[in-house]
Amino acid sequence: MNYISKRIRGLPYGQLKARGNREAPRLWTEAIVDETRSLPKVSDACILKATLLLPPDKFPVDFPYGPDLDNLLKRLLDALNKTVFSETSGSDSCIVALSAMKTRATGTDEPGVDLEILPVSVR
Repeated sequence: MNYISKRIRGLPYGQLKARGNREAPRLWTEAIVDETRSLPKVSDACILKATLLLPPDKFPVDFPYGPDLDNLLKRLLDALNKTVFSETSGSDSCIVALSAMKTRATGTDEPGVDLEILPVSVR
């Protein structure tokens, strides 16, 4: 496996929504799958780095740190299990180290995720 670097555009979501655009989480999952379908398949241990770019309205005054990072990562990893981790024994359990952060998308940044997957040897 080679180093993978990909910007996935779209509005990141974690859990299902009870109100508002209830289709949005499904659309985010589909965007991840569509944009990673043609990437190389991971076949061994790797390090994953994810930087989630969220629009300012995801950081309201009463919720200044935005949505839960673990929920955002769960949806991301579940979608990647359908593509880059689909041929790996144990799917995303091949991730031996994880670096993740969420930040506001500002200026010309579009919402989405900057994804990096680096191969490592754990033998």
